[in-house]
Amino acid sequence: MKLAVVGGGSTYTPELVDGFARLRDLLPIEELWLVDTDPERLRLVGGVSERMFRAAGHPGRIVATSDLVAGVADADAVLIQLRVGGQAARHGDETFPHACGCIGQETTGPGGFAKALRTVPVVLSVAEAVRKHAKPDAWIVDFTNPVGIVTRALLQEGHRAVGLCNVAIGFQRRFAGLLGVAPSDVALGHVGLNHLTWERSVTVGGRDVLPDLLGTHLPQLAEEIELPASLIRLLRTVPSYYLRYYYAHDEVLREQLDAPTRAEAVQRVERELLELYADPSVDTKPEQLAQRGGAFYSEAAVDLLASLTGDRGDVQVVNLRNDGTLPFLPDDHVIEVPAVVGASGVRAVEVPALPDDLAGLIGHVAGYERLALDAAVHGGRDRVLRAMLAHPLVGQYDRAEKLTDLLLAENRAHLAWAR
Repeated sequence: MKLAVVGGGSTYTPELVDGFARLRDLLPIEELWLVDTDPERLRLVGGVSERMFRAAGHPGRIVATSDLVAGVADADAVLIQLRVGGQAARHGDETFPHACGCIGQETTGPGGFAKALRTVPVVLSVAEAVRKHAKPDAWIVDFTNPVGIVTRALLQEGHRAVGLCNVAIGFQRRFAGLLGVAPSDVALGHVGLNHLTWERSVTVGGRDVLPDLLGTHLPQLAEEIELPASLIRLLRTVPSYYLRYYYAHDEVLREQLDAPTRAEAVQRVERELLELYADPSVDTKPEQLAQRGGAFYSEAAVDLLASLTGDRGDVQVVNLRNDGTLPFLPDDHVIEVPAVVGASGVRAVEVPALPDDLAGLIGHVAGYERLALDAAVHGGRDRVLRAMLAHPLVGQYDRAEKLTDLLLAENRAHLAWAR
């Protein structure tokens, strides 16, 4: 098996490599190609990745290259983990909305929209190289945010793609720890759009134990997602942390205005990680990588790739076409739910009807996402303005106009049509 990681120079990559090394019986990689445009990062990340494979006794070959075509040629699967504009662009996403009283965040709100505009054209360009040069049945696994919008862009262009997020596996592992059971024994009633999801059930041995969890661990769960216990009790579901940007917008905004951005924190961690990767004695995943984010990313990626290439037919939470699963959304919209995963594709399991408040918010954000993808593919200030206005965290015309101008000014270098 040949696997290509586009964006392989990311400081994140050793997290993946650690999973590939530990779980090699599940996913027998013969060649791992790391593709990136930054030669220095490639050298450092490629070097530590090779040492990690050797230290773990993995027989696979690792190749670091800036040649996209060579990287994806004859690949069985391609994992995309890009950050167009790097942490500098992320810092902009996390700050320019503040001028209009909106939260700054790289996957939702105005900042997430900016990231989508920068990212979609680049990912589609990569996907065309995969279509031309990878194996005809190669899968594209998208871990590039905003995952829902990017995955729909790929599917809309006919690519064999599925989106991956680590939120669900994080909840699965957390619930398993609280219950004292193996993660594989826990099935989630996970539903929504990427970074807009709720856990509506936690099934172990055929029984929904979410009421028990809420009865015994409610304060702990509320603290972890930073939302009031009374809200969880009201909803009778566990929202993902990302719902905090909607349920506690003004509180989050106040916190952001008084603290460094996440981009600044990640930049500090990345500098430290790159120094470690340059040390020839480092041949295991550094502890500092946990500060980088992406918990359980490697396990989720290995599970998904193993099922797509090995036809296991198990159930995993992925981003895929709606196709009637949520009847209030168009079939071609991308949702995040449990699905049966095999070599022929992914198929959502049945989802119980949603209450009006969840369905309403999902529908509202889905409308924005569709307009955002149209703007990312076709460009134009009016398309950007209309999508911005549609986002539930914006919702006012004068604010949308100001945010549109700020977004375009901040991202002009990355948007060819806006120069």
